[in-house]
Amino acid sequence: MDFALSDTERAIRDTARDFIAREVMPLEQELLRRERAHQPGLEPDELRELQLKARAFGFWGLATPEEYGGMDLPAVTQSLVWTELGRSFVPFRFGGEADNILFRANDAQKREFLVPTVEGERRSCFAITEPGAGSDAANIRLSARLDGGDWVLNGEKTFITGGNEADFAIVIAVTDRERGARNGGATAFLVDRAMGWRSELIQTMGEGGPAALVFDDVRVPARNVLGEPGQGFALAMEWIGKGRYTIPSHAVGIAERALRMAIDHANTRRTFGRPIGDNQAIQWMIADSETELEAARWLILRAAWTVDQGVDPRHASSMAKLYGAGMVNRVVDRVLQIHGGMGYTRELPVERWYRQVRLYRIFEGTDEMQRLIIARDLLRGYTRLGGHLA
Repeated sequence: MDFALSDTERAIRDTARDFIAREVMPLEQELLRRERAHQPGLEPDELRELQLKARAFGFWGLATPEEYGGMDLPAVTQSLVWTELGRSFVPFRFGGEADNILFRANDAQKREFLVPTVEGERRSCFAITEPGAGSDAANIRLSARLDGGDWVLNGEKTFITGGNEADFAIVIAVTDRERGARNGGATAFLVDRAMGWRSELIQTMGEGGPAALVFDDVRVPARNVLGEPGQGFALAMEWIGKGRYTIPSHAVGIAERALRMAIDHANTRRTFGRPIGDNQAIQWMIADSETELEAARWLILRAAWTVDQGVDPRHASSMAKLYGAGMVNRVVDRVLQIHGGMGYTRELPVERWYRQVRLYRIFEGTDEMQRLIIARDLLRGYTRLGGHLA
């Protein structure tokens, strides 16, 4: 059994790490300064400039097929790169990406939506969550009824990431209420903002904020159905599934950076004539954090490896999401404690991470939903104890 990275994986990981260190991390102090002044963080044009620098560096479209100019990286390599992105709190992402289900579009839709999104000319958001349908995604109520050659959408979506900035939304709507969303009664639509939906910012404890999307008799041409009518719920689950190994991969990067800050602080901060790292209480927080971080790392890489093997990744990804999200919350909490009062200020990024990572236990499937999936798989015999080594 070989746990080593391949030469290619290591080279891509190290190149991403170098780019983040040279181009992204130097922007951190300015970002914190702006946020302390209650100003927006980096502007879209600044983030776009970074993406174009990364493209010249060779990083464009981590998951995007080569035919669209992307790198088409395996899931394990993507996981490694997402970890590197997590090392900086600058909200930077490599460009050239599009929602994974957009690649299911037909040729005309690819020209109108997919290609411009990959090129960074258009921005999308994915809209399934509703005020009464969060973890219970099959309970969506936003409706779409056929009227001549158009579908007419009515209802509301909520907590939509990127919804305030998006040019178009991938909307999951109920098209056959009797069948229900899970059983072929939901359809995915590509809906331009110009068709009439509006977004409203939702203030949260984190930086930025998601959106509520309101649809009031929004007419969508039948040509804008993504996939086939009735495939909406299956497409939605495919979209959600990817986040269950990329989100905790990002969490590993945050935890590594935060723990390094705690170690450096414990070695330099002195109380009662000695470094605080000499105190057993501090040592145990560091030891517990490193142990949990390493356990999360391997759960996440195994989930990504499962994707690359073409095996159903849902069980492994649920474990990775559950443990990775909990791990980063516990590590950041300890790091804040080690930094004492300074950790609670906005001079350091620790309190920012503290607010940011709390979301990781909620979006793309709550802790409770991951536990439900894991337990159900075992109780119903969908998977075996010990996984692929059983």
